[in-house]
Amino acid sequence: MAAKTARFQVDSRLARLLSQEYPSTEKALKELVDNAWDADAENVWISLPAPMTDTPIVIADDGSGMTRDELESHYLAIAKDRREHRGERTAGKQRLVKGRKGIGKFAGLMAAAEMTLETRTRGTLSHFTLRMKDLAGVEDIEHLPIQIETEHCDPHSHGTTITLHCLHGELAFPDAGRMRQVLIFEYGRSADFTVYVDGKPLGVDDVAGTYTDQSMEVPGVGPVQLRFAIAEERSAQRQAGIVLRVDGKVVGKPSFFGLEEREDFPQKLKSKLYGELQADGLRDHVTAGWDSVIENSSLLAAVTEQVQPILIAAYKERYSREIQLAQARINRAIKDRLAAMPEHRREFADKAVRRTLERFYGEEPSKLEQYVHVLLDAIEHAEYGAVLSHIHDAARRDVAAISAALDEFGMADMATLVTQARARMQFLDELEALARNPETREAEMHKAIERNLWILGTTYTFFRSNQTLKRTVEDALGRKYEGAKALERPDLLLNEDLNGTCLLIEFKRPSHALNHDDYLQAISYRHELSKHMSKPIRVMVMGGRRSSDFPMTQREAEVEAVVFFDVIASARRMIDWQLSVQQ
Repeated sequence: MAAKTARFQVDSRLARLLSQEYPSTEKALKELVDNAWDADAENVWISLPAPMTDTPIVIADDGSGMTRDELESHYLAIAKDRREHRGERTAGKQRLVKGRKGIGKFAGLMAAAEMTLETRTRGTLSHFTLRMKDLAGVEDIEHLPIQIETEHCDPHSHGTTITLHCLHGELAFPDAGRMRQVLIFEYGRSADFTVYVDGKPLGVDDVAGTYTDQSMEVPGVGPVQLRFAIAEERSAQRQAGIVLRVDGKVVGKPSFFGLEEREDFPQKLKSKLYGELQADGLRDHVTAGWDSVIENSSLLAAVTEQVQPILIAAYKERYSREIQLAQARINRAIKDRLAAMPEHRREFADKAVRRTLERFYGEEPSKLEQYVHVLLDAIEHAEYGAVLSHIHDAARRDVAAISAALDEFGMADMATLVTQARARMQFLDELEALARNPETREAEMHKAIERNLWILGTTYTFFRSNQTLKRTVEDALGRKYEGAKALERPDLLLNEDLNGTCLLIEFKRPSHALNHDDYLQAISYRHELSKHMSKPIRVMVMGGRRSSDFPMTQREAEVEAVVFFDVIASARRMIDWQLSVQQ
């Protein structure tokens, strides 16, 4: 056995760093799991003590282990980013490195007063013990000696074991359930990294929520196993979806098996779905790189056909209950208004409230209540509500009555248009004031115009807004896009007109004079989109004024520079015409 004295390489107190970094014992222990990941381990075993016992916490892995030199030069270098010296990926499995600050290796000392580390690699066992009491009398951790002892071991043995003794009594004992919740979304579906907490491997059933485990037989595919949970909170958001496993390997990214295409499914609920599907019968339909199933796979379509109803049923059981509770809370606040309505209108209002709750699922209750009150205002006071009631009653009588009711509808429609025109004039006043303010940014003009596209005329309707080229192209192609401009974003893309032309708008702040660089930026977006979209694209660059170097003659076709004030003036003329016609 050989012993050597090493020292911390940091000018700070370890205990202070730890207390500032981790909000709970479980999250501190997760750092030790991250270290095992960075060491290319395939398995990590976490053993937690029963409350009020002297049993230590043990975290063991079968990773690469460390030599004594590696302990000194890397492990004891606290608050140093290991990626600066070893790169972004691990040496063996090429995983993205998780450890960043270097402090995580000692995170266990947040929970315990004593930490022992044993690590095996290349026939050598190295170990040392660190005690918090040793830090008490040391002003600088750099001066704290650490005895690293080494001895021979099985040359095939590798991995690291950390044992935490003397748990801090003032902290709650680490809980296995909470530990799994901290780890599940990051490590629960890793193909070559299994974490065991008190002997149980992480699984979908560890997600706090409604868990479903169902087997099925799919023609042409064979046995399929579906396991998923609908999480109580949105904690699954970053890893939401269901991963496909074929022969134990994960294929591609998590999927929602068509839920994202259903109009009757609240899309905000997707963030709560977490699961996996085992379908070995799809192996012949997996691409060579195992990054997806081949497009138009009939077998995957057969699996989706059986999986989607199961997901919908689970969501309905959970979701309808939440909607009913939300509706009950709001109904208590609006019951007097509903009670004052005629019966036929009250029935309509009740259905409208439910649709509103579904549409804005996940919003704060106070916001939901505001939406509902605005809706009820429209139902109670809008001319349309009264006239539609007359049409409904007339339908039960005769043709003449229906004709008279429809005429009444036309009068109400005209009155509404006049009201709308006047409101739009007020909007244009506010928009012009915004454009004249030198502090107004392009994002603010974009936001003001995006939902009020009537100022551009009736030719174009809203298509896509403020999406990256990557997202726009992926939507068009139905597959992943990683082009050179994938992360750039055109400001606004409007749907095709009667000639099949789209309109791409690039906004600039009102105080900015449109120049040649703005022209190049806008047409570069068009060039990239044109590679993937068959429709012609017209380009409009909008700003406060034109500079002398904006090309007016030598430029591509269907590109124009537009000044905000010209757009506003054109919209005013259109509204003036509408008002003159109505009068």
